Amino acid sequence: MNPNSKIYVAGHTGLVGSAIIRKLKKKGYENLIVREYPSLDLTRQEDVEEFFKKEKPEYVFLAAARVGGILANNTYKADFIYDNLAIALNVIHSAYKYGTKKLLNLGSSCIYPKLAPQPIKEEYLLKDYLEPTNEPYAIAKIAAIKLCRYFNEQYGTNFISIMPTNLYGPNDNFNLETAHVLPALIRKFLIAKYLSEKNYDSLIHDIQKFPSGFGYNFDPKKNTTSDLLNFLEKIGITANVVTLWGTGTPYREFLYVDDLADAGVFLMENYDYKTIGELINVGTGKDSTIAEIATLVKRITGFNGEIRWDKTKPDGTPRKLLDVSKLNNLNWKSSINLEQGIRLTIDWYYSQIK
Repeated sequence: MNPNSKIYVAGHTGLVGSAIIRKLKKKGYENLIVREYPSLDLTRQEDVEEFFKKEKPEYVFLAAARVGGILANNTYKADFIYDNLAIALNVIHSAYKYGTKKLLNLGSSCIYPKLAPQPIKEEYLLKDYLEPTNEPYAIAKIAAIKLCRYFNEQYGTNFISIMPTNLYGPNDNFNLETAHVLPALIRKFLIAKYLSEKNYDSLIHDIQKFPSGFGYNFDPKKNTTSDLLNFLEKIGITANVVTLWGTGTPYREFLYVDDLADAGVFLMENYDYKTIGELINVGTGKDSTIAEIATLVKRITGFNGEIRWDKTKPDGTPRKLLDVSKLNNLNWKSSINLEQGIRLTIDWYYSQIK
């Protein structure tokens, strides 16, 4: 890529896409193409082909996806598999059809078997069964990897796939129903802190700024503060206690999203499919239990209450640590540790609700 290359970032308003945009701009890339939904619906083949025919992007970062945590994945199974399959099919095929020089497909570590040996190497893909709670999403992501591989093999394209570990950071999804674990933890503890301080103005502003999920929408003309407190108590957030799903024993690895964007741009600039192969992991190579992470978030947010675990709810995969030696051997390593990343994310969060 050069500063004038025509670069399309699909999903530019999301967690990953916005970080890629920040990184590209910081490195001096100026000819960036973005489209917001609904002006471009990536699940509609005709619309995607028309966009690629008109714009003919030279480079594509495929960061668009329907995403969510265990609850969302387990609730909206058909939506997750359909939308993500459609996005991958339409974007990857159009990139081939209209001459894109290189495409980076963003995958997910959930593609790997539930009980894969740890740390997880790239070659463990499809060696065993998937975690049931996110199987629809994982199948769609595996299909995207295979699409890239087979277009490369049949048509000589240069489409690469990267598999990040769990991501978090600015522009994450903080919906209490559909968020991944770390943004959900951050928001739950911040809300609990508002409650403990009786800071109801900030609490209401928070609920109005970020969706609460569960079909609840706070309307000051219709709802009282008591209504809001009752809703939060029902989902396990009070002034003294935050109730979390599962046992807290599963291990998870987290990568700050700007590190992921740095890795993605690094690979697009320096390596191709013949070097990387079918896929390459991106992570920190370090993990912690959910209980340890929850305790860390609790401390950083300043909530002084209790953590309780609802053991009737699922834990998901017991451990999911990526082997990142392949990427490290290409001279790339993450630079932002978990506590730094959480603090940066909370700073961004506060900036959005002021």
